[in-house]
Amino acid sequence: MDDLYDEFGNFIGEAVESDEEGSQQGDAGVKAYVDMEEEEAEAGDEEGHEAMEVDEEGPSNAVILHEDKQYYPTAEQVYGKDVESMVEEEDAQPLSEPIIAPIKAKKFNVEETDLPKTHFSRDFMMDLMSFPEQTRNVALVGHLHHGKTTIMDMLVLETHDLEGKVSGSKGSQLRYTDTHVLERARGISIKSAPMSLVLQSSKNKSHLINVIDTPGHVNFVDEVACSIRLADGIVLVVDVVEGVMINTEQIIKYAVAEKVPMTLVLNKVDRLILELKLPPKDAYFKLKHTVEEVNTVIDSYAPGRSESLRLSPEKGNVCFASAQMGWCFTLATFAKMYADTFPGVNTSEFARRLWGDIFYNPTSRKFTRRGVESGASRSFVHFILEPLYKLYAHTIGESPEKLKQTLGSLGIALKPSQYKADAKVLLKLVCEKFFGTATGFVDMIVDHIPSPLEGAKAKIEHTYTGPMDTDLATAMLTCDADGPLVIQIAKLYHTSDAKDFYSFGRVMSGTVKPGLQVRVLGEGYTLDDEEDMAVATISDCWINNTRYRIPTSGVPAGSWVLLGGIDNSIVKSATVVAQKMDDDAYIFRPIKHFTESVFKVAVEPVNPSELPKMLDGLRRINKSYPLVITKVEESGEHVILGTGEMYMDCVLHDLRRLFSEMELKVSDPVTRFCETVVETSAIKCYALTPNKKNKITMVAEPLDPGIAEDIESGKVSIKWPVRKVGKFFEENYGWDLLASRSIWAFGPDETGPNILMDDTLPSEVDKKLLNQVRDSIKQGFSWATREGPLCEEPIRNAKFKIMDASLASEAIYRGGGQIIPTARRACYSSFLMASPRLMEPVYSCSMTGPADSVSALYTLLAKRRGHVLSDSHIAGTPLYHVKGLIPVIDSFGFETDIRIHTQGQAFCSLVFDRWNIVPGDPLDKEIKLRPLEPAPAPAMARDLVLKTRRRKGLNEEVTIAKFLEPELHAMIESSGLLEG
Repeated sequence: MDDLYDEFGNFIGEAVESDEEGSQQGDAGVKAYVDMEEEEAEAGDEEGHEAMEVDEEGPSNAVILHEDKQYYPTAEQVYGKDVESMVEEEDAQPLSEPIIAPIKAKKFNVEETDLPKTHFSRDFMMDLMSFPEQTRNVALVGHLHHGKTTIMDMLVLETHDLEGKVSGSKGSQLRYTDTHVLERARGISIKSAPMSLVLQSSKNKSHLINVIDTPGHVNFVDEVACSIRLADGIVLVVDVVEGVMINTEQIIKYAVAEKVPMTLVLNKVDRLILELKLPPKDAYFKLKHTVEEVNTVIDSYAPGRSESLRLSPEKGNVCFASAQMGWCFTLATFAKMYADTFPGVNTSEFARRLWGDIFYNPTSRKFTRRGVESGASRSFVHFILEPLYKLYAHTIGESPEKLKQTLGSLGIALKPSQYKADAKVLLKLVCEKFFGTATGFVDMIVDHIPSPLEGAKAKIEHTYTGPMDTDLATAMLTCDADGPLVIQIAKLYHTSDAKDFYSFGRVMSGTVKPGLQVRVLGEGYTLDDEEDMAVATISDCWINNTRYRIPTSGVPAGSWVLLGGIDNSIVKSATVVAQKMDDDAYIFRPIKHFTESVFKVAVEPVNPSELPKMLDGLRRINKSYPLVITKVEESGEHVILGTGEMYMDCVLHDLRRLFSEMELKVSDPVTRFCETVVETSAIKCYALTPNKKNKITMVAEPLDPGIAEDIESGKVSIKWPVRKVGKFFEENYGWDLLASRSIWAFGPDETGPNILMDDTLPSEVDKKLLNQVRDSIKQGFSWATREGPLCEEPIRNAKFKIMDASLASEAIYRGGGQIIPTARRACYSSFLMASPRLMEPVYSCSMTGPADSVSALYTLLAKRRGHVLSDSHIAGTPLYHVKGLIPVIDSFGFETDIRIHTQGQAFCSLVFDRWNIVPGDPLDKEIKLRPLEPAPAPAMARDLVLKTRRRKGLNEEVTIAKFLEPELHAMIESSGLLEG
């Protein structure tokens, strides 16, 4: 080495000849280095030679490709195949970041580290699953802050040993089923949370109760709909002070439509004592009023069935509770407490006399319909409310010594330290000892909600799309654990690290086990179109208990199950069936939701290179939230649609933090629109196919009020026989029989609010040819109604009538490629000739607050194009309840405004209510819109259409010439129809 370089490091070896002078020195250096390496490696391995093939006789003139040159061994050759090597350039990372960062375990859910201790054996719970008649599947539903999660806490504390695990200060709420980071931060439930518990009835019989706690906020009703689909009945929780609120009303309406049995829990009864300080007699009337309020709502939505659905304490389907104090009872369980103290009391007969206008006369000790003696009071007041009031008064008001004597007479013993506890904690301890466990709640569920076996018939007939006379249907109706496997998946829950999803569903028949290969049928699966199907293997099988999962070797029919490994092909809901079955597999109907997603924002990553990460996040968001819609507009915008501000806030939080760690740019919120017509088309509009061999003529006109709502709610279905559909329209809307029987389709889908009908005469049109292109015309109609001509928003409330059709006799000239776009153009041109209008969604606004906050609501609604419908005093309270309407596009920030103007005293809920026509003609070109100025009422439609078209990257002007045939357009222009 020394003889090649001088003392200053300059190369003094022999110069190598080269065509390029510049590379001479470099090549010589490489040659020298290679020669030296050869000498050192002669005795070694052959590997080094293979890695560095060098011509020993000096430089070669052979052309060597750049990728074939290899002067140094690769990292793999130096360190071996098992070592991961990373090449970092200088200054590629800041000093604050390690070159190889430690692996971070991300955790977005509150979870138990191991299975907590329970007061029941888990093996016993698994055994109970094999007896569906001993199981109950219920959903706990109700308005926000009416106490659903607190009831779950009460049941969890009754069945679990959580000593030392209860977070928060003494007396604070446990919120066991709130596991999401946002739920803990905001203090409200966002996701539905299932628990499987073994609870005892008043007869000391154990039952497996699968309860799912649902959110109460009006924006999260999609979770409620998914929960009701899996349950056999609902437990409606109502705060006795607030009574029936907007979400309570929505849930009752939905439960009636879904034919789900209802029971009622009147929660927070102690608020009547401690907050409102009502005397016992008035408290009885408040309780009675709340029960009647619920029954009035049921009656309005189920006029014929109201008696069978009626809720009443004497029937046993109403339970009184204070979940925060840990007690609940029905009339029967309270009567049992008397029977335990006074042997010989007939519990059932006594319970029958504890509600209604039945008075107890203390002197004669008799029950009468009227208060005969002085001092006579209603039996409910005398036997239930007065003892309850005394219990509260003594516990809160007496000194520890006196309280000890009082409680001793009731057989309640406390530790000396507990008497000195905070009043709230002491009251809870006393109530728990006095009332015992929640046997009244269990009795109500067991007696009034059917078991999976009893409820199977109603559930399957309402949700299953397949025939009912197959072996598969019989297995589902009998909850056959040995039958073919069928699972209805209604919800996806993300894992703790938010990288994957678990599928939560109900086993309808068969037994699900880990390792089974199954077919996952999506919402679009049919026997004719099997595209929406995937084959997957169930990796894990658990019983879901919110904060922990119990692994199991199999779950039989009738119970709920959490599955791992099959979520890849599921978007919202799915049907899982065994891979091989004797019968054809049909799906369960997709879940029908209470409301629509009309709140819309566009998102894009701050760093454009993170777009793939954002798209992956959007896919996961779509799985996590049942009612969220994610789509890409033609302009390239990524749009998210949700139900309201709170919903969108949670969705964007999950997108930024859980499913993709990134910063997003979010647009100002906007809303969805719809397009409609208000008159019949001025002329018959025809369209020619591109080959000029077919001609379709159509007319558009508005639908009768109520038809769109009937189609969407499922009161009429296009799948019905023609005669049945005809009869429905004939009886309800006075259509003539011929017209009602010639309905071809609803659009854009089977429950779409538009109608396509054939109004042609057999004498004028060849019906045989027309029926051959029927499917193509229906596809064109569906395409047209999905994206209207005004601003590519869905068409609503329009009826398209085919007036004439001249078709080529050869089938080759009337294929789908010719007919579909032509039918669409005919729909568009007839639509634009029928006075098109824009429709906007409207929220129903429900506000609860003190009397002095009502005027603020009037003012704020008037500023935002809204108005008040009614304001009423909530009986027995200082609160007022105000109902109003506000357009969605003017509602952004409305809830914050209300809180500011009422110092946070009023609470507001916004729920999608209806579609209203926007004032003004959207095609009036004479309207001049000034920038940065709000459009006046007559120009509102024009303003919204132009802004929507700009946002979507469409041409500003809507021109009818684009859809009309040139000769027809020329004729219309000459007649002056377009000017009008």
